[in-house]
Amino acid sequence: MENIIPRWEWRTFRETFGESDDRFAALEPGGVQESDELYLLSPSTDENVKIRDLLMDIKTLEQVNPDGLEQWKPVMKGAFPLPAAEVKSVFNALGVAPPPLERADYTLEQFVTELVEPGQRLRVVKVHKRRTRYKIDGCMSEVTEVVADGRKIRTVAIESEDPAHVIATVRKFRLDRFQNVSYPRGLKQLVGMKS
Repeated sequence: MENIIPRWEWRTFRETFGESDDRFAALEPGGVQESDELYLLSPSTDENVKIRDLLMDIKTLEQVNPDGLEQWKPVMKGAFPLPAAEVKSVFNALGVAPPPLERADYTLEQFVTELVEPGQRLRVVKVHKRRTRYKIDGCMSEVTEVVADGRKIRTVAIESEDPAHVIATVRKFRLDRFQNVSYPRGLKQLVGMKS
């Protein structure tokens, strides 16, 4: 994960985005992608920890700027079976002490059934995403339909390595009237999990 430049992100969750929806509808999408993911949510931290395509994906929040943009840095993309040392890193990112590790590595099923579910300290949330992607003024953007443990919502995200581009695009699309909410916090609100 070396030479990765953290990106600045702005995201919000709502059923509809009013005139912002109309502005996205007027654009030509860059593509549509569907995925099924597992998010690991912790009561003690809001780090972004998910499993997609048999990869453990962790992003950590580096900083928040005066405009409220969040800078997220990818710190792990580990393939299952996941070595015990990387399993420890996952629990550390989630702010929870790992249980005793009795294997050299863990399949996805072993990771969830033997390590995550028994302690009930973490919540595993099944998430289906249908992302419509856009490129706007140098920013990657998406409008996503999310189903998390059967509950539906939509999310809009604007991100770039340049925070000035992100906030300009957020304002251009009149999204600054909504609160910036990270994926982990948005999912916690959706499924009724307290931080």
